[in-house]
Amino acid sequence: MTNKIPEGFVPFPEFPGFLETTGPLYVNYTDTEARLGILVEKKHVNIANICHGGMIMTLADMQLGIGAQAALKMRKFLPTMHMSGDFVAPTPLGAWLEGRTEVIKATRKSIFATCILKADGETVFSGSGIMKIPGDNGGQFADIMISDRG
Repeated sequence: MTNKIPEGFVPFPEFPGFLETTGPLYVNYTDTEARLGILVEKKHVNIANICHGGMIMTLADMQLGIGAQAALKMRKFLPTMHMSGDFVAPTPLGAWLEGRTEVIKATRKSIFATCILKADGETVFSGSGIMKIPGDNGGQFADIMISDRG
């Protein structure tokens, strides 16, 4: 079990709303990907003292969208249209929970992707999602940017 944030991870920008209650969230950007992670704290666990499934699904949802955004070099908010997942193993209190995304296909309007979440290096969750690519015509999500990085 790790007690620190791995090298290369920095705090994810804070946004008002839901993420204020689930964080702190960390991100590691490279030229081709964005990996998200959290250090599982007491507020993230259920009565069995393992990370709550809702928290894992939240991280997976974020990982799918931000990971796809980074892989495709897209700087738009990608709303989730569908998501499914499988809980493979428990994630204990104090674990470092980290995700990776693979884009399967991108069309003009949608992105199909998978993600794997690992706790201290062990796979604990496998998921897939479909994200909408907003149009550039001033729609609801067209002007929302996730990252302020270069």
